[in-house]
Order: sequence, then structure tokens, then C-alpha cells
Amino acid sequence: MTDLPAVNDILQASQALDLGATPAELHGGLCGWLAAGGADLPAWPAKVLADDNLPAPAPGSALDRLREAVVAQLEDRDFAFELVLAAPAAPLQERTDALFDWCRAFLGGFGLAAGKRPALSEEGEEALQDLARLAQASSDEFDSADEDEDALAEIEEFVRVAVLLLHGDCVMGARHRQRLN
Repeated sequence: MTDLPAVNDILQASQALDLGATPAELHGGLCGWLAAGGADLPAWPAKVLADDNLPAPAPGSALDRLREAVVAQLEDRDFAFELVLAAPAAPLQERTDALFDWCRAFLGGFGLAAGKRPALSEEGEEALQDLARLAQASSDEFDSADEDEDALAEIEEFVRVAVLLLHGDCVMGARHRQRLN
């Protein structure tokens, strides 16, 4: 299993390529793109950020390793998929905002790859709607730190499972249907 690059390495690589996106936004967009059946492309930032003028990450760079890790994690049968948000030591509000940014970027990448009406299960439709609600949320809605840490952990786990469910509907299910025909 390919490990995800560190948040700071992704940030530096994003800045070096002038992508104008945070690590959470890049990871969310890439996950959305791949979960909806978008192609695994070395030049993924151009597709995920909908800007054909963006350069492709260098082979072996943090952004290239990010793509490889996400592809491996989405395909992993042990559900080893992880979210890239903010540094674990970052303040709660920063990590919460990163999660909501991640959800917005996921929806963007998912929409770019899936088109208007992806074939989703009832659970997939519900998961996508829940992700859309999270994408509209704000860290201002949280009150006390202890409860918020627990709530953030629960939301992260929900998002992780929702992504795997959507990937299952759009990619794994499509592969399975192809094998049956």
C-alpha cells in the first residue's frame, strides 16, 4: 500500500505548481474524480481543478505519490482509505474547515467525472446528499472543544465510508456489471 504524502509536502508541491488549492481541496477533488470513475491520469490536477493549463506533477513528486496512494486506497479491500485534511496538530477549527473544504472539492471532482446523473444506489444517493450538506457547513457551527473533537472524528469516518460507497457504486459496480455481460 502506498502511503499518503505528508500534508506539508502536498502543500509545498501545490504551491510549487501554482495550483491555488489546499492539500484538503486537492485530495478531495482527486478522490471525487476517481470515485466517480474519472481516469487515473498523471496530469490529474488539470482535470480535477478544471484547468487544462495546469502542469502535470513530476513523476515521484508528492502530488504524483498522492494520486498513486488514493488509487491504491480506493481499490483496497480492507477499506484503508484515509482523508488528507490539515496537520493532526492543527487547531480544531482549521481541521474542521479543511474537512468542509475537502467535501466541496470532492463534490466538484465527482461532478466533473460523473456528469449529470451518475447511476447510484439509494445509499449512494443519500451519501452524496449528505456530503453536499457537509460542503455547505462551517466550523462556526461547533461549540465546545471536547464534543467537537468527537463530532469531527465521527464526520470524518462518515465521509470516509461515503467515499468508498460512491466509489463502489460508480467504479466497482460498473466493473462488476461489465464482467457479467
